[in-house]
Amino acid sequence: MIRAPRKEMHRSHRSGWLRAAVLGANDGVVSTASLIAGVAAAHATPQVVLLTGVAGLVAGAMSMAAGEYVSVHSQADTERADIEQERREQESDPVHEMSELAAIYVGRGLDPVTADEVARQLMKRDALQAHARDELGIPVDGQARPLQAALTSALAFAAGAGIPLLAVVLATEDTMTTVVTVSSLVSLMLLGAVAARVGGASPLRGALRVTFWGAAAMALTALVGSWFGVAV
Repeated sequence: MIRAPRKEMHRSHRSGWLRAAVLGANDGVVSTASLIAGVAAAHATPQVVLLTGVAGLVAGAMSMAAGEYVSVHSQADTERADIEQERREQESDPVHEMSELAAIYVGRGLDPVTADEVARQLMKRDALQAHARDELGIPVDGQARPLQAALTSALAFAAGAGIPLLAVVLATEDTMTTVVTVSSLVSLMLLGAVAARVGGASPLRGALRVTFWGAAAMALTALVGSWFGVAV
């Protein structure tokens, strides 16, 4: 008797949007906070610091969107080309394609007779999907989405960059650097912990990893700004 499959929670389906969102937000916080720290260390006025941060937000969000779009679009083009090639091969030699699929299942542990039957039934139902999934590793209904990835990265970057910018607006001139640094590091800790938790990893390790590199980036940029030591 075949039992109904029980519902299980897996995280791999989140990898696409999670990667884009985490990368965008992390870059937004780190790059904008570092930019602000560097300009503030050069004794710029609060107005110049804020303007620099806003410019960094706009430029960074557009850069993230463009980079993600081009990268994911290239992946999508490759996937479409592979699927189209597979379609042509199935039309020209379906017997060979079924044997190829059966060989994949034999390599995964099925006996040849069972593998042939599984391949025959799957190809009868949806040959292209079976080959795309098991031969190419591409789910036909889960291909790369360039526009979605670009928008996710841009919005996530803007959200992350808004944290140090808000700190600049709320802080006084004397406390600006401290408030920006602390708020940014706390945000990075939370971002790293949440991303790790959603992905099934250790929240503490994720928080420490993201915070360390964020702090290093801000410290190095502030050091460069202090070397100049002049008003922008």
